[in-house]
Amino acid sequence: MNRSVRLGVDIGGTFTDVVLEIETQQYSAKVLTTYVAPEDAIISGMKQVCEQASIEASAIEQIIHGTTLATNALIERRGARTALITTRGFRDVIEMRSESRFEQYDLNLTLPEPLLPRQQRYTLSERIGAQGNVLISLQRSEVEALVEQIKPAGYESIAVGLMHSYLNGAHETLIREVLAEKMPEVSVSLSSEVSPQMREYERFNTVVANAYIKPMMKSYLDRLGGQLQKQGVDCPIFLMHSGGGIISIESAADFPVRLVESGPAGGAVFAAHIAARYGLDKVLSFDMGGTTAKICLIKNQAPKTSRVFEVARTYRFKKGSGMPISIPVIDMVEIGAGGGSLAHVDAMRQIRVGPESAGSEPGPACYGRGGERPAVTDADLVLGKLDPDNFAGGSIKLDSNESEIALRNSVGNQLDMDAQTAAYGLCEVVDENMANAARVHAVENGEDLTEYTMIAFGGAAPLHAGRLCEKLGVSRLLVPPGAGVGSAIGFLRAPFSFEANRSLYMRLADFKPDVIQKLLAELETEATGFVRSCDADATIQAEYKAYMRYTGQGEEIPILLSADQATNPDADTFQQLFEYDYIALFGRAVEGMDIEITVWSVNSTTLAEKVEPVATLEGTSRTLTNGQRPIFDPALGSKVDSAIILRAALESGDLVSGPAAITEDETTIILPSSRQAIRQADGCIDIVRLEVAGIGRGS
Repeated sequence: MNRSVRLGVDIGGTFTDVVLEIETQQYSAKVLTTYVAPEDAIISGMKQVCEQASIEASAIEQIIHGTTLATNALIERRGARTALITTRGFRDVIEMRSESRFEQYDLNLTLPEPLLPRQQRYTLSERIGAQGNVLISLQRSEVEALVEQIKPAGYESIAVGLMHSYLNGAHETLIREVLAEKMPEVSVSLSSEVSPQMREYERFNTVVANAYIKPMMKSYLDRLGGQLQKQGVDCPIFLMHSGGGIISIESAADFPVRLVESGPAGGAVFAAHIAARYGLDKVLSFDMGGTTAKICLIKNQAPKTSRVFEVARTYRFKKGSGMPISIPVIDMVEIGAGGGSLAHVDAMRQIRVGPESAGSEPGPACYGRGGERPAVTDADLVLGKLDPDNFAGGSIKLDSNESEIALRNSVGNQLDMDAQTAAYGLCEVVDENMANAARVHAVENGEDLTEYTMIAFGGAAPLHAGRLCEKLGVSRLLVPPGAGVGSAIGFLRAPFSFEANRSLYMRLADFKPDVIQKLLAELETEATGFVRSCDADATIQAEYKAYMRYTGQGEEIPILLSADQATNPDADTFQQLFEYDYIALFGRAVEGMDIEITVWSVNSTTLAEKVEPVATLEGTSRTLTNGQRPIFDPALGSKVDSAIILRAALESGDLVSGPAAITEDETTIILPSSRQAIRQADGCIDIVRLEVAGIGRGS
């Protein structure tokens, strides 16, 4: 990981962020995402940062890349023509879903359509039992007949998901052998490799998603490699995965579903790195870009993780309304609230914002690229938060007149408001949406956000983070250097890692230490093999987890095991670990019930880079203003004259009191009247609540 010239690239829904790191120096650029050929934006951004650093592109030694392309393909249904082969009788699992109703009393509930219609789902007579034993053998002749049947349909990719194949993948392997013989040009994904976990709906959906995006991602990665070669760049390319680590480009091409949420994962790693530098054990990561906002809890300087998450939610990002993807992922809440999120007035005469986004094409109305509906960026501009002549370092000139017209047409005229009041309403709605999502996420995890420090990054987050802190009662906010391209910087901080998991059901009453030892050793070997493919000489450490619950419960909680507990498993120790975490989450243990384990996982990772602690400074006021402009302060309900300060002009220990705007090329920090900021030695802007009575109502 000790590369001297490294490039981090994050393709977002609106902007593509590029960061070049040479030793301790960083150079960054934001360019509009090019949807038709995303690699074009990468090349453009790479040229810009290389020019800033006065180096040739051929000097780059390592590229780490994260992207929303996989997520967007699933949401927009732009994947390959795909078939599913499954066990007879289970053809409709991905359509029947589970018994869960995310809106219990909605008689017109709209569920997401399955990725594949029924005519693209095929079955075979075979059955593996719940213990991994063969109940009905799979006949090769039947597989060959089915392949001949589906060959004329012109499928590009085939997903194979059989019952209980996570325990015994022999039948899935046989199907792949036949496909390789008779349809060698077709891409194949096996559920026993993509997601070897129980619960067939989640597993089938995950392998279908992997197959659906596999040809597209392979094509994109091949094109990217070709374009980089043309620019003289011949270095290893790695991909950020959703679990917060880095994998090889070959692994990414085989398991592209693991790239879903890779951009947000980079942001969480970035925030965890800042938390480690400041010795913070309770951090709320707030990442707001052009399309979405992401909120993540970081405890003990590590992001919270999960093994299932959802994409393409049909009900305003409501939990349970999307497609579940069963892979290791950093656990975060995603809200349709980015700079490009569009506003409208609903039938109840209420302002609604998102999840629809203007993206980069055409973008918000103020971009002057044909957008007619108001976005959050338009509201920020009208409220004075943005300088129309210096947005994105001056590369995009903003038109405030277009913003005002869009706000009046879509919001103001319906609600008898002028453009400024409409903008105020729009921003309050989007800020409250984000605050409410953060509150719910904290409650679900048994946390009190008033004990947390917020770390804000992404192009739009510093514009809204101060107000969000007021709403949540968070007293401290850090905006690190490079905040506007935080996810791309996070890629450069992430370790090489891979998590292997497998379902093996076991009750503590029937605890088998030898079986557990063998399983965890196999998972460690598998995970370590992926990491070695990225860095053959690295020191690797393993993290072990068991997913446990009381017998009969529907969901598990992850229990972290030490290396000794994994190699010398003991039922009493497992019970104590489970009950400790269960009480922390739910307040009490359940007496007299047996405990069961459903899933085991091992995450192998290279050692994190050493973090230099930062000694926080007391602030000293200095006259630094670069002029003034009126900026709307929602806590005061009016515009107030605010100092404009260049972030680059701040020196260590400089103190700034709100109201103010601290500006840089990639973003702007809005400092409300209720806050003051200190520039710390590492460049972080450390924002705290002013302890003065009467200042900053609503703080």
